Amino acid sequence: MTCNREPEPGTTASGSRSVGDEESFEDPTKICTRDADTTLDYEYFKARVAPIFLKKRDDHVRCYVCHSENNTAFKLEKLKDGAKNWDDEQMHRLFDGVSKLVVPGDPMHSRLLLQPLALEAGGNPYHSGGRQFSGKNDPNWKIMEQWVKGAKLAAK
Repeated sequence: MTCNREPEPGTTASGSRSVGDEESFEDPTKICTRDADTTLDYEYFKARVAPIFLKKRDDHVRCYVCHSENNTAFKLEKLKDGAKNWDDEQMHRLFDGVSKLVVPGDPMHSRLLLQPLALEAGGNPYHSGGRQFSGKNDPNWKIMEQWVKGAKLAAK
């Protein structure tokens, strides 16, 4: 079982992150890991996950609206003036920060997926931004789930 206060060594040049065993999120400052074989893929995150944070959904504001202003573990960096997305340097910092909110290989112990998920679907009881995802079948929730499970972009 591994639960460290600092990220595990092993971030690759491509930005993928390799991790170890399991633990719960009793202390939100800890980095908890479950599956040594699961790697979080930077390219998948950049292409599929990060756009979700900027996307407007019915009856909710974008994640970016609150999380670029607040001071929580899920902090989104402000976009540069006139930009519609984060630049490469910002995207790498975003990947590093968001990676700390997931347990690779285990979506149901990953704060990134549980905080905005409806209680009835297994979400955490507290998320001041409301329930962004009514269930685990939401297409955007599924994209994040697949990333946590180690999804990679198809080779071009």
